[in-house]
Amino acid sequence: MDDKFVAEVKEKLIAQREEILKSLAEQSDEMKNLVKPIESGDEADVASDVIDRTMLDALGAQNSLRLKQIDAALERIRTGKYGICLNCNKEIPQARLEALPYAFLCVNCAAAQERRNR
Repeated sequence: MDDKFVAEVKEKLIAQREEILKSLAEQSDEMKNLVKPIESGDEADVASDVIDRTMLDALGAQNSLRLKQIDAALERIRTGKYGICLNCNKEIPQARLEALPYAFLCVNCAAAQERRNR
């Protein structure tokens, strides 16, 4: 794997990591506001608050997962194992890593995993 490409990916991953951490912090503030006692008895307001909380939880879970994937990719960069499929040990194509810099499986292994998870 080209050292210049890996350095660029590392910068991109660090920027994405910072963005996610900022987003999670903002969601945490929003969540604190949403969990304040609901003063109005209007059912529509209550339903809207429940939907807002559910959406924030889902977004938080997605960001948490992505953060873990980014941290794992940064660790693979640090150990010199970045760009190698964790399943078959073949090199992950650079085009895939450009599109999904925290990819840990090659296209074939990722597709096989998706088929198994269906």
